[in-house]
Amino acid sequence: MILILGGTGEARELAARVPAISSLAGRVSAPRLPVGEVRIGGFGGVDGLAQWLRDNDIHAVVDATHPFARQITANAFEACERVGVPLLILRRPGFEPQDGWQWEDSVADAARNLPGSRVFLTTGRQDLAEFAHCPQWFLARMVEPPEPPMPQRIEVLLSRGPFTVDGELDLMRSREIDVLVTKDSGGSMTSAKLEAARQLDVPVVIVRRPPLPPAEVVPTVEDALRWLDA
Repeated sequence: MILILGGTGEARELAARVPAISSLAGRVSAPRLPVGEVRIGGFGGVDGLAQWLRDNDIHAVVDATHPFARQITANAFEACERVGVPLLILRRPGFEPQDGWQWEDSVADAARNLPGSRVFLTTGRQDLAEFAHCPQWFLARMVEPPEPPMPQRIEVLLSRGPFTVDGELDLMRSREIDVLVTKDSGGSMTSAKLEAARQLDVPVVIVRRPPLPPAEVVPTVEDALRWLDA
């Protein structure tokens, strides 16, 4: 049996094309479920994941989690190494870099070096606390309602992509946004904001992806299917 560590569009596409168990972290209340068998929730760290792989006779793991899901990727690598199960990391390519982007190594660095006065923040609710000390006004878009701490001057917009360039243009104009803060998550579902920022000449602060463990990495579902068939 194959285990797909999911939560992304690529994970759902892969699950629709191979028999597998899909695992979701359970961080949103109404996740988009893939076809097939699904489990929701954590494994209990490396030890718990390794034991689960043994108990469920898993012969391959595809980590198709979000590019910033650093902990589960690290846990999967260690657990697979321990149990002797092959691991493939499926990661969509990052955004095509543009001139003038301000690259930061972490969300904390982005908050420390934040320009502008009216910020469109799209890094997710789990990172909101990093900006709690910032004096800027924020439009923070996320899927689930956030919990404090958060910036004092904030408008929370609950929404789930995909988004359109026209919609992002209207949103950024109506809120008079003068800086966009996002992560290098890649993909088409969230890229419209970058095109809108380019058209409006709005500066972009973008957080680099965390490093990956030394596992095999592929960029597409087709590549993952070839790896599984090999």
